[in-house]
Amino acid sequence: MRIRVVNPNTTRAMTDTIERCARAVVGAGTVLDAVTSATGPVSIESHYDEAMSVPGLLAAIREGEADGVDGYVIACFGDPGLDAARELATGPVIGIAEAAMRTASHLGRGFSVVTTLQRTTGRAMDLAEHYGLRRFCYGVHACELPVLALDTDPDARKVVTEACRAAVLADGSDAVVLGCAGMADLCAHIRAEIGVPVIDGVAAATSTVQSLLTLGLCKSGRGEFATPPAKPYTGLLESFGSE
Repeated sequence: MRIRVVNPNTTRAMTDTIERCARAVVGAGTVLDAVTSATGPVSIESHYDEAMSVPGLLAAIREGEADGVDGYVIACFGDPGLDAARELATGPVIGIAEAAMRTASHLGRGFSVVTTLQRTTGRAMDLAEHYGLRRFCYGVHACELPVLALDTDPDARKVVTEACRAAVLADGSDAVVLGCAGMADLCAHIRAEIGVPVIDGVAAATSTVQSLLTLGLCKSGRGEFATPPAKPYTGLLESFGSE
């Protein structure tokens, strides 16, 4: 089976971190690659960034379909473009926020999300509601580190770890969901430090895609998630249309 992990931002260094964490959970016989979006923001930290990341994400999905990819992971905690990507793909497409939250819901009564900037906390809570997981989500907390600082700030691991510890104490939660793909490589360290399950969405989503493919399952092609109707597009998005 072939799994493609798509980083919807344009920062290759983050893709490298994402790829290492995804490869750690794939089984023998699974071919995995991670791609960086060819167009869009260097990091995704706002609704505007999310919207601007979607064309590059969809281009990567369309390329994957031509290359024979079986399933996809969207490696951004906002799960941008998830529904549109599911329309384009034949196989399963899993966003890391949904995968991480669903995984956490199996491990205790409730979880906390620790994300980057305060301005993104509402989006995380909205996703928990959208996925039917709001009753499991005890709180969303920001560590106030920009996404790219996760890779460049020498104190990033300490800051995120302490934010996770504080979230568990404040919420009385049983697990922590890391609310950014750039935190993926911190998962094992934080788990050892705070003593509760810590879920990285990259690993959770990759494992989910692999499991669905092992079961021989793909997305439903009926109704809403059928291939989008062919039509021409104009302007900057002309290449996204079809006749």
